[in-house]
This record gives sequence, structure tokens and C-alpha cells, in this order.
Amino acid sequence: MKPVEKTSRSELEARILQNLGTKVYYSIREAAEILDLKPYILRFWESQFPQLRPRTSKGGRRQYQIDDIKLLLLIKRLLYQQGYTIAGAKARLKEIKLSEPNQMDLPFEEWRKKVSLQGIAQELREIIQMLDRAK
Repeated sequence: MKPVEKTSRSELEARILQNLGTKVYYSIREAAEILDLKPYILRFWESQFPQLRPRTSKGGRRQYQIDDIKLLLLIKRLLYQQGYTIAGAKARLKEIKLSEPNQMDLPFEEWRKKVSLQGIAQELREIIQMLDRAK
């Protein structure tokens, strides 16, 4: 078992935002890498937490969306950092859903704008390089 990391919520969110691409769906392997967990842990959590139900493809492969990853981040924080048991984490998730429905809102719109601007900047650099070569 990994040692408990003393990381603030904002640091975890920042790490996740850095690791996310512009994809809509992430495989179980990709989601596990983003969260620094093993895929079998995500599969186990799916069996324990009814709130966690990633979409499945026609071939039966799990497809995690950003909301699923946010929920996984919350579950990881409850279990690994706050020391909840599985049963305690389930109860806490129910409490959070009732009392704080926007608990896991991350600034994804800001992040998406930044990614979009980075893409535009990269395209402009490529255009400048093409124009320089044409001289």
C-alpha cells in the first residue's frame, strides 16, 4: 500500500487538470493513471459505490467521463487521505450529495479555455514557421 499523501484538494485538482487531455472518454487504464491507482481498484470501487457507474462501450469497455474522474478523486480522498472505511465513505458520499451537491465542481471551463488557447497558440507558431520557410 502506498503511503498516505499529504496533498491539498487544490493540488490534487491541479494534477488532474494537468493530466487530462481534450478527450471526452477515458479508458480504465487512463483513468487509473490520472488518479495514480491500479485499474483493479477502480473496478472494485465500481462494485462498492453505486454512484460510480462509468459508461460502457458496445464492446463492454469502461469509458470514464470527467464527472466519473471527479467522483473517483473524491472517493480516493475519503479513503486514502481522510481515513474512511468503504462503508464510511459510502455514507459520506450520501451526505455530500444531499448537503453539498456541487462539492466536486472543478474549474474545468477555465481549463478547457486554456487548452483551447494553447491549441490556437500552437497553430499560430506553426503558421509563423511556414511563413518563415517560405521567405
